[in-house]
Amino acid sequence: MFDQILKRTTLFSLFCLGLALVLAACALPQTLGAPQAQGDDTPEEVIRLSLEEARAAYNDGEALFIDVRSASSYASSHIPGALSIPLAELDKRMGDLDPEQWIITYCT
Repeated sequence: MFDQILKRTTLFSLFCLGLALVLAACALPQTLGAPQAQGDDTPEEVIRLSLEEARAAYNDGEALFIDVRSASSYASSHIPGALSIPLAELDKRMGDLDPEQWIITYCT
């Protein structure tokens, strides 16, 4: 009888531990699981916009959109009026852009 109680208690304890681990994993920020570019050192002043915010900026003509995908992806489809500056070239071409202009970059 004691062996059965010990076995049930051990199984229950393992179940609780597993459940606690699952709940802890779910509580972690979603950004930990999101794919990020290697060496992602995005400056703090870079703001991520929702689709609605970006659409409003586009509709109001408030921002310059830059497509940072490959040239072939840009040729396939892009936001009308967006510039094509592939991500690998962005650092070199930043000097060509007006630093006072609101710039919204997008990719896939």
